Amino acid sequence: MSDNRNRLRPKQIKFFVNDKEYELIRKKMAQMGTDNMSAYLRKMAIDGYVVNLDMPELRELTSKMKRISNSENQIAKQLNTTGNIYEADIEEIKRNQEEIYEGIKKILLSLSHLK
Repeated sequence: MSDNRNRLRPKQIKFFVNDKEYELIRKKMAQMGTDNMSAYLRKMAIDGYVVNLDMPELRELTSKMKRISNSENQIAKQLNTTGNIYEADIEEIKRNQEEIYEGIKKILLSLSHLK
């Protein structure tokens, strides 16, 4: 057995992956332009981070975007049928768009604090 005391990095860490995970790691290494797995895994373990984007704010924004799309479709149908557009419908869309804009700003601000 070799003596690890004189190594630059004397501690060894081992973990197991399945074939799919191994191929994913290899693919990401290729995207980064490296073939040194130890260096890549060390860099990811030390400097990498995981972003959990399961945010209720995103679900809420998606719901608002769907409502805007539905409102736009109803306005288009009404315009084609009657030739009229109601100001209240336009205001509702503007209000939802503003809420989406504010929600996106809030999410981006919270993500900027992850760095």
